[in-house]
Amino acid sequence: MKELTQRQKEVLSFIAGYINEHSYPPTIREIADFFSISVKGAHDHVTALKKKGSLKFEDKRSRTMELIGDDRKSKEHFVEIPLLGTVAAGQPILAESNYEGSIFLHDSILKKNKKYFALKVRGDSMSGAGIMDGDMAVIEKQTAVRNGEIAVAVVDEAVTLKRFFKESNRVKLQAENPAYSPIYSQNVRIYGRLAQILRSY
Repeated sequence: MKELTQRQKEVLSFIAGYINEHSYPPTIREIADFFSISVKGAHDHVTALKKKGSLKFEDKRSRTMELIGDDRKSKEHFVEIPLLGTVAAGQPILAESNYEGSIFLHDSILKKNKKYFALKVRGDSMSGAGIMDGDMAVIEKQTAVRNGEIAVAVVDEAVTLKRFFKESNRVKLQAENPAYSPIYSQNVRIYGRLAQILRSY
């Protein structure tokens, strides 16, 4: 059996999460809308997943998709990731009061033994990196990142998603939109590194 491509894993993750949340599978159009692709493109991905033994469905009927296959592809291998909303000033980013639900991703697109959380992206300051208003950012929890990585940082109790650069005596948080100036601070807390972007239409 052929290995799934990265995009096929993402589509399978979306289907599994949708089934978990709604107790029924998504339509082809809902998959297309979520990934901002054509209906034909979504159908091609689903057909490929069927051929590779990850899904079964009836071509002529809507909402008939079922996850199948070996243990590795079963629902137990989808990781529940907490979705944290907009963070109020002074409130820790991982506070329970920020919890807005969960998303589900296949464990094959996540690192083993790492913890994750998700945040809704607000604004267009990172549009140059392909991160748009309304996207879902999946964050790998860690307290340090390398120069040039996109990080979730807290500056003056405000949470931001920016590209991180350590300078001699301060940190620069760089937007990916020329309309926004860099943020400079000596007091920056890092909560994680950008791992995935999920997009709804």
